[in-house]
Amino acid sequence: MKQFFKFMFASMLGTFITIMLASIISMVIFFGMIGSLISSVSEGQKDKIEKVEPNSILHVKLNYEIKDRSSNNPFENFDFSSFESHEGPGLNKIIESLEKAKTDDKIKGIYLDLTSIHGGMATLEEIRLALLDFKEAGKWIISYSEIYTQGTYYLASVADKVYLNPAGIVEHRGLSSELMFFKKALEKLDVEMQIIRHGKFKSAVEPYMLEKMSAANREQYELLLNTAWGSMTKAVAASRNISVEKLNELADNMTIQDANIAKTEGLVDEVLFKDELLAELRTKLKIEANDEIKTISLKKYSKSAKTSPFKPKKEKESKNQIAVIYASGEINSGKSKNNIMGSETISEAIREARLDENVKAIVLRVNSPGGSAMASDVMWREVVLAKQAKPVIVSMGNVAASGGYYISCAADKIVADEKTITGSIGVFGVIPNAQGLMNNKLGITFDRVKTNKHSDLMSVFKPLTAEERDIIQIGVEKIYDDFITKVADGRGMTKEEVDAIGQGRVWMGLDAIKIGLIDEIGGLERAIEIAKTTAKLNDYNVVDYPKRKDPLEEIMEELTSNIEAKILTKTLGNEYKYYKKVQDISHQSGIMARMPFDIELH
Repeated sequence: MKQFFKFMFASMLGTFITIMLASIISMVIFFGMIGSLISSVSEGQKDKIEKVEPNSILHVKLNYEIKDRSSNNPFENFDFSSFESHEGPGLNKIIESLEKAKTDDKIKGIYLDLTSIHGGMATLEEIRLALLDFKEAGKWIISYSEIYTQGTYYLASVADKVYLNPAGIVEHRGLSSELMFFKKALEKLDVEMQIIRHGKFKSAVEPYMLEKMSAANREQYELLLNTAWGSMTKAVAASRNISVEKLNELADNMTIQDANIAKTEGLVDEVLFKDELLAELRTKLKIEANDEIKTISLKKYSKSAKTSPFKPKKEKESKNQIAVIYASGEINSGKSKNNIMGSETISEAIREARLDENVKAIVLRVNSPGGSAMASDVMWREVVLAKQAKPVIVSMGNVAASGGYYISCAADKIVADEKTITGSIGVFGVIPNAQGLMNNKLGITFDRVKTNKHSDLMSVFKPLTAEERDIIQIGVEKIYDDFITKVADGRGMTKEEVDAIGQGRVWMGLDAIKIGLIDEIGGLERAIEIAKTTAKLNDYNVVDYPKRKDPLEEIMEELTSNIEAKILTKTLGNEYKYYKKVQDISHQSGIMARMPFDIELH
């Protein structure tokens, strides 16, 4: 028996040592790979400039999530399961690259390779305008796809020639938006959503209290979609020489059923197989049938760009700086993380730019549906202080609504794209009451002890009393009054005028300019130009804020905090957004200044 235990423990010890050694070796290899990649990326960022061959084509493929700002984290879109990077340049780098390409003698034209695109309506608009600018410089654009979605076709329509695979299709049916309502499901679960809001258009809470859209919500949705569709069809009509009326007729009748009909109706120029497209590209480059087509991807070309369109060329660097502060994501208190805009991070960035004597003007790039009213107020204060020291211009991206508008309203000037979603000046609070679910469905009961009358005010396991609802409503009304007061002060309007266009109503850029919520239609480049003029600068550099984290810190954060998101995204696919929505709601606290819905263009 002793011999048995002797061998058994020896075997266990051997196995344990083997496992430990294997783990250590694996960790060394893993971190060695990370270190090597960090080193190569860091070196690449410092020294490597991608070479552009003469007589090249810029290959533009946008099949990734397009963010406002390119990341310096080499693993932000790195798939550790396949060891492939899905990283693509941010909007700032895309615009910069297209601007440089139009004067680059080595770039003869652009090949738009469009199948899918992941970007908001304003993002597509800014890219489209940059493509038009490239084309107006005298260079050609060719677009090819197997399937054009409405978003990709909006971009493709700027091309000199739009080609489609013979088995392909052009989606052309108009815009729609579908909302999900949970009222009956919550009733079945015996959960009551206790809602306190100001603003009949503040419809973020409607899914919990109604079975269909309210008349007010339907009104704002119809205006948004019709404005967006009108802007899109007007742009496509001008590029394709088709009337807006004809485009609407094609959409209403669902005429475009195959590639040949798309050609007959003028949406595409030719129906081609890929080999025929390549032959066309060779013709454009004036090379022989078997010659290599020299292309450079947008990602690689962005690394070749040594100059920025956001600053004039000069012999030496200027001490004058324009700070571009990227404020993106749902608004929460604390530090920014993943897709969350933290008030502490953005406030610190604004403060740093304000106190830097080299920074002569600030451009606040806002891309947010809002969130915490308290966090929004914290950032608003920093904008006010910055405005007292130097010009502050706001550039709105896809969305700058509710809390996103709150932090924008104090600026000297607000610039937004035609399809920017903004406004949503309203406030709401939601406190779920799950007492019925716990008592009646699960058989769980609660009892409590408290020192004061309202000590248990925020409990989610009891209904609010009439007095408690009134208390919370007072808080909501106070924040709403504060909100419209700040908008009135910032925009030179009366509180009554703001209230008339407020009430939680959401507007698109084209409509927002008519009612005074914004000053000018344009993108980030235009906002920087205004900042330059306002600050009376002849030369300047653009600097980005918040300052980037150390790459290793970003990598470790990516490995730890994003693992769940990556797994769920891969498992749930497009449905992950619904899971994420529930998660966002569960993390909300306090009174919210948030846009009433999310809208996507497909």
